[in-house]
Amino acid sequence: MTNAPTKLTLTLEWFLNPDHLPFIAGIKTGAYQQAGVELTIIEPDDHYDGFAELNNRTIDLHTNEPLHLFEHYAPNLRSLGCFFETDGGILMRGNSEQVLQKLKEQQTIRICTPAAEEKTNRIGFEVLDRYAKQQGIELSQNNVEFVQADFYHITNMQNDPSLDGAWLCFYNFEGVEATQAGMSFTFIDQHASPFANFSALDIITTDEIYQDKKQAIDSFIKVTNDMIELCRAEPETVRELYYQYSDTKADELMNAIIDDTLSRFIHPIESHQAKWQELRQMLAEIDIVTLTDEQYQSLWAG
Repeated sequence: MTNAPTKLTLTLEWFLNPDHLPFIAGIKTGAYQQAGVELTIIEPDDHYDGFAELNNRTIDLHTNEPLHLFEHYAPNLRSLGCFFETDGGILMRGNSEQVLQKLKEQQTIRICTPAAEEKTNRIGFEVLDRYAKQQGIELSQNNVEFVQADFYHITNMQNDPSLDGAWLCFYNFEGVEATQAGMSFTFIDQHASPFANFSALDIITTDEIYQDKKQAIDSFIKVTNDMIELCRAEPETVRELYYQYSDTKADELMNAIIDDTLSRFIHPIESHQAKWQELRQMLAEIDIVTLTDEQYQSLWAG
């Protein structure tokens, strides 16, 4: 008699998209089921729902950026490892010379964002300010306005010429979309501005959940690693799995986004604290969140 699979529930950081392809592939190929895991994926109403759900033990796993893992620190939270990392930052309209000229002239800069909150705006300004400082330009916060919008950054910029840029952009989405649209743009990421990148996704659980479902969670990580290898080896297969699971039709833009995304999955998924030390230091420097050594070290499984 075969044992029933262990149910695991995973709440995403936002809506389903190609960043989640290893999980989609694991479900659609039956690989999780074969490993004794029945995975359910949940799209949240809010970016931080997963942390509350972990605390309430209504889910088993959550994906989110390491920044938010730090912000929502709790002694029992554990990162099982990072499975995806992209280039992230601010997408500005125009080439680099045009962008720097506008910054130099201290013109008002309007940047749309899906999260125009004080802390998020502060990080966005830091990204732009560090970029400007490399060219000897001093920015004033009074000249940078973050405008609340939705996730459709490129559409927002196309529809509103007064917008100079968009913040909280992932290159595998907005960079690809802007390129496909023939837009002249400058992508200010961690390579262009000296800031610690946090455009990545960790898999998060709690001590209690891990101890209760250790075998299933270990199997989940192993299968997800296998699915990352599948993403690299069989891009056409996983592309089709994405369209099947999401119940969407293939198009040229999404194909390009998927193709760019596939190269950004991290294998193997491992929990190690050294990866995010630079980010931890930057967030403390700009007074976003400060963790003690003990608090920081406790976040990593193993």
